[in-house]
Amino acid sequence: MGKLDALWQLSLLRWLREERQSRKLILFIVFVALLLDNMLLTVVVPIIPSYLYSLDQSKVLVLKNSTESQEASSGAFQTIVSLYDHTVKTVGSNATSRPTELVPARLPGTELPGNATCPESTSMLTNENVKVGMMFASKATVQLITNPFIGPLTNRVGYQLPIFAGFCIMFASTILFAFSSSYALLFVARSLQGVGSSCSSVAGMGMLASVYTDDEERGHAIGIALGGLALGVLVGPPFGSVMYEYVGKTAPFLILAFLALFDGALQLLVLQPTKVEPESQKGTSLLTLLKDPYILIAAGAICFGNMAIAMMEPTLPIWMMETMCAEKWQLGVAFLPASLSYLIGTYIIGKLAHRIGRWLCALVGMTLVGISVICVPFATSIYGLILPNFGVGFAIGMVDSSMMPIMGYLVDLRHVSVYGSVYAIADVAFCMGFAFGPSIGGSIAENIGFPWVMAIIGIMDILFAPLCIFLRNPPAQEEKVAILMDSNCSMKTRSYSTQDPLYQPDSLDQDAEGFD
Repeated sequence: MGKLDALWQLSLLRWLREERQSRKLILFIVFVALLLDNMLLTVVVPIIPSYLYSLDQSKVLVLKNSTESQEASSGAFQTIVSLYDHTVKTVGSNATSRPTELVPARLPGTELPGNATCPESTSMLTNENVKVGMMFASKATVQLITNPFIGPLTNRVGYQLPIFAGFCIMFASTILFAFSSSYALLFVARSLQGVGSSCSSVAGMGMLASVYTDDEERGHAIGIALGGLALGVLVGPPFGSVMYEYVGKTAPFLILAFLALFDGALQLLVLQPTKVEPESQKGTSLLTLLKDPYILIAAGAICFGNMAIAMMEPTLPIWMMETMCAEKWQLGVAFLPASLSYLIGTYIIGKLAHRIGRWLCALVGMTLVGISVICVPFATSIYGLILPNFGVGFAIGMVDSSMMPIMGYLVDLRHVSVYGSVYAIADVAFCMGFAFGPSIGGSIAENIGFPWVMAIIGIMDILFAPLCIFLRNPPAQEEKVAILMDSNCSMKTRSYSTQDPLYQPDSLDQDAEGFD
């Protein structure tokens, strides 16, 4: 039996070595990396608001109990809280005296009729908006700062080393999340995740764009990779809420750490991250790409589209606790329709956007995001959130699966075909949405309420949507067209049809028809 196991392991290693250059295996690695990154991103959504509230509430109870004990030692009366029937008994200073008063009381977190759990202090809960928003925004803020360095770094050392470094940092962040019991340590863990996420997402997307050179194949591959992101967003909130409810805070993070070890081992065997493989040509500078208006429009769509769900993550659970007396498991399950529809949207639009026009998919998606988030505050129960959250997730999936391939297409059409920097810009746009969304959303929710948060971001998305029309037929630089039309050009790129199914330039390389 031991010989059979050894033989199977040997054959598996041999297969991995032979398939090292397989595009499908590289796609699977990027898929898993994005899956774990976004599971860690969203697993904290139902955990952190409730956990921080319980920490603050426990501090208040300790202070209250110490004050009451001091009053009891100096005064004539003492209160005793019965854990059996949740009543407060006021007892005289004479130990033999009978209880003089019996007052029903509800301890924090106890259940009300209908199996609902309402917080005792709504003012304290409202104050949690800013703390939770700042913590959620810290990851995206750090990632925003890191991205401009990761993009040019991939041009120098290749994609393998940064994506493996992202795994190592992500693993450390997950372990820190598991064993942190204070706001400061949780904040550090969330910020550290931003560095790892920057390495994984920028290097992963750049790697896919470099191995899938055909525009249609690239769009399909990126759609599958974004499916990993969607699956992480889908599984994260319900997984975190259920595990937190029945097992505790530590368990979900330890499971994610174990899965991260599997991804790291696969990267070691397939990608060989110790090898430095710089790009064969110098890519366009980051500043030049930032001056391209078409890249800025695509980045803006990614930013404002994802800002909607980013504003909902810290504020929706708190709003549900205030207005619906939601239980812990419901705080994560409320995001399930959005996550499921995002997965559906990225898969369907990833395959069809090339044919119907990516600019049109993005325009419709931005409009649908705006309408859906405006409808969210009209829900009166968790069931009323199903339809608007489903619309939010599907619409954001339309935007992401359309704009991510367009970023690579614009570089091919207007700049040098090196993708690290442009996907750093795409990730910066994504991070800006998740950095400003929670921080601004938390502050607005605290001052003027959750419904206004949704109305503001919804109107912004609807107003931005018409700008996607400019991506219908972006012009190519003349020198780029001359190079591509050269019969001696070795680029393996067939054709582009991003803007219209009837728009088909001449084939750029007839030999590429059989490229796989």
